[in-house]
Amino acid sequence: QVQLEESGGGTVQAGGSLRLSCAASTYNHMTYCMGWFRQAPGKEREGVVGIDMNGRTSYAESVKGRFTISRANANNLFLQMNSLKPEDTAMYYCAAVWCDSDHTWDWAMSTGPNYGMDYWGKGTLVIISS
Repeated sequence: QVQLEESGGGTVQAGGSLRLSCAASTYNHMTYCMGWFRQAPGKEREGVVGIDMNGRTSYAESVKGRFTISRANANNLFLQMNSLKPEDTAMYYCAAVWCDSDHTWDWAMSTGPNYGMDYWGKGTLVIISS
């Protein structure tokens, strides 16, 4: 069982930066892949970036070079968002799924519905003004 809680969202001008945080509460000794998704108004939810147990990352093309995911430990995930654009406006969600050490984020996303994620936070809103 995993409980996720995002924070750090807000309103920022285009070109600015935000740092999102995700705190995970776990109640077992399982290991997890973790990542970020977002859903803009009128659009489908999409993957932003994820990280596996080896620290390997997988970024959506739209954020590559601007966003950076990091994992301080098993229970604390971050998303540094730089050079923000109006099209980055969305609700951002932290998500997690069980992962073995030899599995990648892309593998995790392919394991089932909802991008394979079993646990989701409630989201934090990011609004980028022009």
